[in-house]
Amino acid sequence: MRYLIDTNILVMFVTKEFELTKDVQTLLDDYENTFYICSESIKEFVHLMQHNKIKPSKGMVVLDVFDFVENQLGFIVKYVKKEHLKRLAKLETFKEHTDPSDRLIIAMALTEEIPVISSDSYFRYYKKQGLDLIFNHK
Repeated sequence: MRYLIDTNILVMFVTKEFELTKDVQTLLDDYENTFYICSESIKEFVHLMQHNKIKPSKGMVVLDVFDFVENQLGFIVKYVKKEHLKRLAKLETFKEHTDPSDRLIIAMALTEEIPVISSDSYFRYYKKQGLDLIFNHK
């Protein structure tokens, strides 16, 4: 099965600030599964590192992000395409949730028909629009 990893799950892998639920860990441990991460998540992660909003463990520097994501975690970076942006334009908006990066990640998951793994409670708003959410409780 294919899954899209949200930025907050990537942050968890690097900072060890919270743990994965048993269900999510089981999915990640299953070698039959394929895990993708949106290029928008990489952009967000780099931004957070450059502005000292997150403190990666093991002395990671910004240039290490791709190596860590692709080689250590085994995630495949999925780049934003025109189809994802078109889906983004069609997404219902919510005054409680205006994060443009989250919305792009959600649009990618919907377009690609991939369940998204996230700890962001706002993602639940998009289930009515077809988002398959696997929620990791912090």
